[in-house]
Amino acid sequence: MGQGDGHFGRQRRNTALVKQLPVSIEMHDHLRQEKTGGLPAGLPQAPRQQDFSAGTLGLWGPDHFVIYYRRGRVPPPGIVILGKVDGDAAIFDRPGPVKVLVARASRPE
Repeated sequence: MGQGDGHFGRQRRNTALVKQLPVSIEMHDHLRQEKTGGLPAGLPQAPRQQDFSAGTLGLWGPDHFVIYYRRGRVPPPGIVILGKVDGDAAIFDRPGPVKVLVARASRPE
């Protein structure tokens, strides 16, 4: 997953998400802790949790993709955790929208 001057990775495999890749997502700042944007299609239900750390990739709703750049806690029912960024999520801590390309990482040869 990349955004301009950063490269990020997903650690948990989500087959439904992988089938949508690559996807470009316009993301907007929300509550000065996260960037949110819509996936082209919703993902299946999965276990949720309320606490998250900086760098968490998740879903608020079936197609509401979230990148958290600060740690925190969301109200019930919580978020579906998809993985974590491999870099410094602070790159998203800036005003205004960002465009994120979510794609499968190439495997080292």
